[in-house]
Amino acid sequence: MSRRLTNREIANRFDEIALYLRAQDVAFKPQAFEVAAEGIRSLSEELVDLYKRCGKKCVDDIPGIGKSLADKIIEAITTGHMKEDNELKKKFPFDMLGITQIPDVGPKTALLLYKHLHVKTLTQLERAAKTGKIAGLPHLGTSSQRNILRGIQFLKGGQGRRIIHEALPYARLIVDSLKKIHGITHLDIAGSLRRRKETIGDIDLIATTSKPADLAHAFVRLPQIERVIEQGPTKIAVRYKNGMAGDLLILPPDEYGAALVHFTGSREHNILLRERAKRRGLKLSEHGLFKAEKRITNRTEKQVYASLGLQEIPPEMRVGSDEVDRAAQKKIPSLIAYGALKGDLQVQTNWSDGDASIEQMAQVAKAIGLSYLAVTDHTQSLTIAHGLDEKRLLAQGKEIDKINKKLKGFRILKSTECDIKKDGSLDLKDEALKTLDLVCVSIHSNRAMKKNEMTQRIIHALKHPLVNIFFHPTGRIVNVRDGYEVDMDLIIKVAKQYGVALEVNGSQRLDLHEGYVRQALEAGVKLVVNSDAHSPEQFANLEYGLAQARRGWAKKVDVLNTKTVTEFLRSLSS
Repeated sequence: MSRRLTNREIANRFDEIALYLRAQDVAFKPQAFEVAAEGIRSLSEELVDLYKRCGKKCVDDIPGIGKSLADKIIEAITTGHMKEDNELKKKFPFDMLGITQIPDVGPKTALLLYKHLHVKTLTQLERAAKTGKIAGLPHLGTSSQRNILRGIQFLKGGQGRRIIHEALPYARLIVDSLKKIHGITHLDIAGSLRRRKETIGDIDLIATTSKPADLAHAFVRLPQIERVIEQGPTKIAVRYKNGMAGDLLILPPDEYGAALVHFTGSREHNILLRERAKRRGLKLSEHGLFKAEKRITNRTEKQVYASLGLQEIPPEMRVGSDEVDRAAQKKIPSLIAYGALKGDLQVQTNWSDGDASIEQMAQVAKAIGLSYLAVTDHTQSLTIAHGLDEKRLLAQGKEIDKINKKLKGFRILKSTECDIKKDGSLDLKDEALKTLDLVCVSIHSNRAMKKNEMTQRIIHALKHPLVNIFFHPTGRIVNVRDGYEVDMDLIIKVAKQYGVALEVNGSQRLDLHEGYVRQALEAGVKLVVNSDAHSPEQFANLEYGLAQARRGWAKKVDVLNTKTVTEFLRSLSS
């Protein structure tokens, strides 16, 4: 067998083929490749291992994979190549996947840029935009040129940074290994990862130990470390095998509290703390809090904040806005706790584009401590995800009834992720929606609408009397694409007026942004925090959704699915 191709590589090649086909106006085939790519990404097992275990049958069983695409997958994992992709690359020798990462650049625009300006790479695209060459192309103009430049800057902002879904589990593996070392008294993740930022640049750790040499020795020999960049008695800088950089700081106990505050950051938050310390005749640094030359005992973060006359501020809130003023007024909210959710209200199954059955998803949800979930498979307009029409939705409801009779201490709610069509109407008839326990809506198509048109489209849907929740409201995917143009101020106002909850999506979308979370709460809009799970493993996304909610200052009372299922359903009609 040739070089092992990962699922991500194969999915990317399918996406690339779909883009090439769309650039040529090929009908139907692009959607098939896109569905296959999504199915491959949702797999918990590598395709090459799956094929070794049970051959072509297992490949055929992947959601959205037909015979032709199964053959292409087998070609890829047995030869390391895909003939169709290679032929299309020869015909169109430019970076289709890379260039179409820019929100305003679709496959046809990428082909246009190649034909007229010989743009093959993102670097060449940026140069063409900065020199004004794009504005003169057919069907483009100065607005497109400006948007392309903005999109390139957005993309650059994410380069070199890993989404929290990748960084946090990796960091926890390192911490779990180091905690086995004798003598450690403290070991914490610091930096932006501790603040639970959406994307992470470094994995930084802070420790105290009675045996610093043993800890240093163990750290540099971890299997996750690719190379040691610098090693001193108190600081070790490394490059991890996942490409990220990081430091381990080994500190004396007296410095630990102030150091953890400092190295958790953010920079702007630390500036506010130092200015407050200065006004009180103190000096704050990573080495401690001092009165003249005397260190004030601050072995914990809580002691540091208390010495400054502040409530302790949760790491997720340390962004350098008004959190220090709020802490001085003793008005820091009690944020929603990790593990506070009782239900998950966005779960896809193998009825649409998920890879597990309704009962399998329910059993796993129950095992992790939830007491209910809502099945929210896609609706008919989303053909690439095998969306449900009214007939299939009714059949699914009957299956849910049967499973609920078997389950003890757990309830499956009938729901849907109903597509909002271009005119703002819903993708299913009211008669079908009325059979559900709750109705959830979202945008998946026509993302390039003008801001006012998109806003009115969404408002029309939110005014529908059966709608309860608006999923991933801005349409963004972190490190992949920015959201669509929409007036969120107005959307939040309308959500409040019509009693529609907004979702904080824990998948790679991380949508809402924490700024909109806080704005929604200040307007009195209720939230739900969901995993958007398409497989059992993706219930882990609930933690990231909760982190996002905490970054927006959400409390338990603000999040509807912290309630019992009875209380939750009652809240929808109140």
